[in-house]
Amino acid sequence: MKPEEIRKLDAYFKRTFQNPRLEVKARPRKEDSAELYIGDEFLGLVYKDEDDGDYNFSMAILDIDL
Repeated sequence: MKPEEIRKLDAYFKRTFQNPRLEVKARPRKEDSAELYIGDEFLGLVYKDEDDGDYNFSMAILDIDL
C-alpha cells in the first residue's frame, strides 16, 4: 500500500476505535496489504480490493487466546 493510504487507514482505526495506540504499518515485501497493531501486538491485516477500491480487515482469533 502507498504511504498515503497507510496514513489514512491509521487515522481511521484510531478514530473509529478511539485508541491512539492502534498503528497501521507497511508489510515487508508485500504491497497489497498492511498490518494493524496495538502497541507491539499484531491484530490483523488490511487488504485493498483493487477492483472497487474498498479495504477489508482480517483478524484471526486463535483458540489459545480465548
